[in-house]
Amino acid sequence: MAGMFAIILTLVTFFTGILWFLEKFKWRPARQRKVEEVRKQTDGKIDGKILAQVGSPKSWVDSLASFFPVLFVVFVIRSFIFEPFQIPSGSMMETLLIGDFIAVQKYSYGIKDPITNTTIIPTGTPKRGDIAVFKDPRNPSVDFVKRVVGTPGDKIIYNPENKELTIYPACLSDDNNCQGQQSIPLNLDYTDIEVSGWNEVFSNSGANFYTDKQYAELDLPSNNSVVSFSLNKRQETLGEEKHEILLLPILSFGLNEMYKQPGQKPGEWVVPERSYFMMGDNRDNSDDSRFWGFVPEKNFVGKVSAIWISFEKQPNEWPTGIRFNRIGTVH
Repeated sequence: MAGMFAIILTLVTFFTGILWFLEKFKWRPARQRKVEEVRKQTDGKIDGKILAQVGSPKSWVDSLASFFPVLFVVFVIRSFIFEPFQIPSGSMMETLLIGDFIAVQKYSYGIKDPITNTTIIPTGTPKRGDIAVFKDPRNPSVDFVKRVVGTPGDKIIYNPENKELTIYPACLSDDNNCQGQQSIPLNLDYTDIEVSGWNEVFSNSGANFYTDKQYAELDLPSNNSVVSFSLNKRQETLGEEKHEILLLPILSFGLNEMYKQPGQKPGEWVVPERSYFMMGDNRDNSDDSRFWGFVPEKNFVGKVSAIWISFEKQPNEWPTGIRFNRIGTVH
């Protein structure tokens, strides 16, 4: 189901649209005919102010109907072309940062009913490497943004110790064959691990991320209530574009903490038909398919295409500046 804003926008657009059409094609012509009748009955000698009162619409009707053209444009753009989203967490760092406002291309994965999210006109499907917004399968009222790692039929293996992916494309779950041929894992072209320039600070209020410069200016308590780590990074290739992933320098979880697919070993998954395996680029700070399973194709909202504004901020805090250098396309 759509979010509450989408439902309200649809209903308000529909209601004002009805008023606009009634005013334009029924009520206004009726008032004009009435004005002509009054003018004829008085041989044109009636006061113009009286005629204006006869021909004027009810103020509330005129006000509501006047909103329809603007609402209709907003409705069409938001429902079928682009929808804005804000990044509230660091799960997609460094690709997307907290405070980024993104434009999501709604038509990439089909023209959909804005209320039920049912595909009306198919236009494409998610591709490996896409950054996509989708409805959380556990709670469809919540929107997530992650990267498409596995497409239908892929076998995904994640090793939490070396934090590397292995992907066998279009594999069958029983014998690892790929469309009748021996499957060869994708070359994800991992680069060497290096320091990222980002620091993660854990406290009672949660986890925050700071650049080296910001971290140096922090006044952290000397007790054990705060723990911090310098994050590592490396490049990974999914699809046509390289992207950087962030990694904690410690083992953050084990195989027993990840989603166990029936018939598969821990840490291994075969993506079902019309489903996808999603992961965040901040690999140790992402609530994704490794922990709760697959995303049905029907849950996808659209493909992230651009950052249109970016604010310097931490979760649940006011912005402290604008990052103009981040405005542009996203890979």
